[in-house]
Amino acid sequence: MADPVLLTISGSLRQDATNRKLLAEAARLFGPATVVEAELRLPLYDGDDEAADGIPAAVQTLSDQIAAADAVLISTPEYNKGPSGVLKNALDWVSRTKGNPWAGKPVAVMSAAAGRAGGEQAQALLRSFLVPFQPRVIAGPAVHLANSRNEFDDAGRLISERYQETLALLMQNLRAELAD
Repeated sequence: MADPVLLTISGSLRQDATNRKLLAEAARLFGPATVVEAELRLPLYDGDDEAADGIPAAVQTLSDQIAAADAVLISTPEYNKGPSGVLKNALDWVSRTKGNPWAGKPVAVMSAAAGRAGGEQAQALLRSFLVPFQPRVIAGPAVHLANSRNEFDDAGRLISERYQETLALLMQNLRAELAD
């Protein structure tokens, strides 16, 4: 059997974002897979623009990537007690594409944030945002990476064994979900 396709979605656009680093670590701990990184530089959702111009090509690409993936990894920062606007915008746009690429899709959610709660509130809201799409969101363990700027070494690896173990278990649970 070919390696599964993992789509990673970072709620942060920053190239050096700790959420991107967390996703890279998650993919590494998942094991053999083809990893595809989603691009969330999308126009702001506007129903008038959609009516006039249809679904933007970048949005359709994202929807197609979700549909083609065997599993999706999402990591969100916490901005003002919620997920990033970029991530919410992407979810809103994808909801406008034909079909539902999320339906039944195994999804692992995690968060990395500067605060001491590690994006816990953002992650809880993100999980609620996913409910209408009916993916198979992995229940846990929860990965809330606190003080995230100080949790990676120069190679982008997690420093804390506790976070490594928790993330590895989440990836083990995701891999098991693919076997179902």
